[in-house]
Amino acid sequence: MKTVVTSLPLTKARVNLGQVVRRVHLNHEFFILEKGGIPVAGLMHVDDVEDYLEMQNPTVKEQIRRSYAEYRRGKARNASDFLAELKAQSRRRKRKQ
Repeated sequence: MKTVVTSLPLTKARVNLGQVVRRVHLNHEFFILEKGGIPVAGLMHVDDVEDYLEMQNPTVKEQIRRSYAEYRRGKARNASDFLAELKAQSRRRKRKQ
């Protein structure tokens, strides 16, 4: 999906707030709001905000770094194989009960 970033004067955004928010929500567009030609704020979809905030967490960053290092060392596995393994473990647990 192509990222669209649009600069918009604050006064125009105020008048068209409903339309701007709809574009952010439906199209995941980004808006930079300007006052007197100077960027003062940005609008983005809530999912993008959550992703951004999560990436600010040092614990999450470290987990991603370690996972990527394992992947580079060849410790990755096919998702369907992983799911099959989880299902097998679940069946074994049910038998023990």
